Amino acid sequence: MTNSVMKTYAPADVVFDKGEGVYLFAEDGKRFLDFGAGVAVTCLGHAHPHLVAALTEQAKKLWHCSNLYKIKGQERFARRLAEHTFADVVFSCNSGAEANECAIKVARKYFAAKGSKRNRIITFEGAFHGRTIATLSAGKNQKHCDGFAPLVDGFDQVALNDLDATRAAITDQTAAIMIEPIQGEGGMRPANIEFLQGLRALCDEQGLLLIMDEVQSGMGRTGKLFAHEWSGITPDIMAIAKGIGGGFPLGACLATNEAASGMAPGSHGSTYGGNPLAMSAANAVLDVILEDGFLDHVVKMADLLKARLEDVVKEHGNVVTAVRGRGLMLALKCAQTNTDLVAKCFENGLLTVPAGDNVVRVLPPLIVREEHIEAAIAILKRSCTELSG
Repeated sequence: MTNSVMKTYAPADVVFDKGEGVYLFAEDGKRFLDFGAGVAVTCLGHAHPHLVAALTEQAKKLWHCSNLYKIKGQERFARRLAEHTFADVVFSCNSGAEANECAIKVARKYFAAKGSKRNRIITFEGAFHGRTIATLSAGKNQKHCDGFAPLVDGFDQVALNDLDATRAAITDQTAAIMIEPIQGEGGMRPANIEFLQGLRALCDEQGLLLIMDEVQSGMGRTGKLFAHEWSGITPDIMAIAKGIGGGFPLGACLATNEAASGMAPGSHGSTYGGNPLAMSAANAVLDVILEDGFLDHVVKMADLLKARLEDVVKEHGNVVTAVRGRGLMLALKCAQTNTDLVAKCFENGLLTVPAGDNVVRVLPPLIVREEHIEAAIAILKRSCTELSG
């Protein structure tokens, strides 16, 4: 059969047609333990009853009406995020790349509205902010950028966790610093707590805006609602996506009133952003994640998973050499090719995700339980043994 899908992916030879909790089921009935979660998207697992009910109810009423009119669900979504974060205002969109595009525009518009020529943004080696031309330009990953020149000017890049290099990169044209608290695509490399605190102080000292890209690390993934909270700082602007929709396409850009002061009607927009169907999903996800005890469960499961992954490293050091990350955003650094381990785990019924710097990401749904972790560890150990030959 002719495949008419543009060849931008190299998918595994499987079709999933059902999901339930932490499991996915292939057309032939084979069950897989999903520790990839659609790359940190299905935070509540598959077919979560509260999310299904919310979408079903809204789908019977209204899907789309555009931002020419008020959308009650969008106003509630924004209000709840503002209540639980540093932010005062929220722009709703459809993906992480869009959220980061908005963050870049908000930062530049802030200075332009004040008559300043500041427009450059400092980013960090290993970063990934999306696949649009601007976000590719921000990430500067040669593999991702190859063939898409000319890229967008306005981004300066330095080494992660190097505060002196960051300070040295600041010029009279610098507007903001943009960082992922944990680099996901870049190899599950966390920014040091002290580094994040230093960036906040540096932005305050130099009059810059701090942009936090929490597309992958946000929505409870690390045991806090957002990963930057572990450092005790707050950004001026933040991009979120992935888990906020629980599997429904959704993103958002959050900002303080001051940071967003340049954004006026007509300065930005999205045809689908904030549509009623997406907002029903977002609010349902928030219902669950903001419940008392939910994030405590994430921390408890994260501690167990990290400890058990460290056991795998101790037993199979010829295959995996270290555990990286925080919370339920973890990865195994591989001694062998990471895609070989991903393929072997897949063969044995466990879904994981490769990333840069030769790591295998382990990103279970946040509803994961102890028995699921033990089952995943058993498959990982078996897979490492088989790779050892």
